[in-house]
Amino acid sequence: MDYGKFKYQQAKKQAEAKKKQVQVELKEVKLRPKTDVHDLEFKVKHVRRFLEEGNKAKITVVFRGREITHQELGMAALEKFSQELADIAIVEVRQKMEGRSMFMIVAPKVKVK
Repeated sequence: MDYGKFKYQQAKKQAEAKKKQVQVELKEVKLRPKTDVHDLEFKVKHVRRFLEEGNKAKITVVFRGREITHQELGMAALEKFSQELADIAIVEVRQKMEGRSMFMIVAPKVKVK
C-alpha cells in the first residue's frame, strides 16, 4: 500500500468521526433575586428546552445595589430551578458566587440506550 492512499484513508476516517461528534453549547438564563414565580416558571421552560436539545444551561442570578445583602433569595431561586429540573437534569456546578452574581450549571441526564 502506498503512503498517499494511507493518508487519504486516514483523512476520510477523521472526517467521518468529526461528522458524528456532537458540539455541546452552554446556554445562559439570567434572573434577579426578586423575579416573580410566573417568570421563574417561564425561564424553567426555556432551560428545559435547552436541556432537551442536549445543551448545558447556566442559570445566573444578578444582584444589583443592596440586593447583595440578601443572597438567600438568590439561593432560593436557584434551588427552585434545581427542583423543577430534577427529572431531566443533573447539577454540575452548585450555587457559586462570582462578584455580584450567583450561578449554577445544569446538564442533561445521560440516557442509557
